[in-house]
Amino acid sequence: MEKILKAIKDENLNVPKHVAIILDGNGRWAKKRSMPRNYGHVQGSKTVEQIIEDGYKMGIEYITVYAFSTENWKRSEDEVSALMKLLQKYLIDCIERSTKNNMCVRVIGDKTGLDLKLVEKINELEEVTKNATGLKFTIAINYGGRDEICRAVKKIAGKAAMGKLEIEEITEDLISANLDTAGLTEPDLLIRTSGEERLSNFLPWQLAYTEFYFTDVLWPDFTKEDLLNAIRYYNGRERRFGGVK
Repeated sequence: MEKILKAIKDENLNVPKHVAIILDGNGRWAKKRSMPRNYGHVQGSKTVEQIIEDGYKMGIEYITVYAFSTENWKRSEDEVSALMKLLQKYLIDCIERSTKNNMCVRVIGDKTGLDLKLVEKINELEEVTKNATGLKFTIAINYGGRDEICRAVKKIAGKAAMGKLEIEEITEDLISANLDTAGLTEPDLLIRTSGEERLSNFLPWQLAYTEFYFTDVLWPDFTKEDLLNAIRYYNGRERRFGGVK
């Protein structure tokens, strides 16, 4: 890590405040090793633990990961069941790690579609870590960007129908405030591993002005050196937010 921090300082790199990550390639990583897909997911969860630790040391303040999408339910019953068990174990372990590392954890997505025991662990984790002042770690579970926007529109429409909101009061800020990510800064950098170059319904509203970094590295193989390369790429971009410099 000392070498990484030295590179950031020597190269005068601007570390993005908020990094979002699409964790892709766990299944392919396992297949290359003639192992079941779930083995890749287990290894991928270990990589998440390491990267959030390394990222915070590098100066990243927010990390948001895409753990399970609304579309992932289409996978085989065995894989979905294994993923749910892995997520529950991860959340249980995360309570201890988060407390130890002063990390605030939040879960976004449609919780109504999750098992009650999993929701209980999510609520416990969020409650225990809500006052932590370290890294802000967000996990997207049963998350879909279009679903999130749809749910936000329903909340806003409900308020308008009850006369609590005028149509003219509906602004971008109001929509943002009704999304799952309300209160979070928008990502500066999106990383997607495994060579895929699409958003796959991840944070479409929030990523409007985010820089995208795609790498062929499969997620379980992603290291702090790969994260450093992503930060270097980010520093090569000129962020104009629709304006002219």
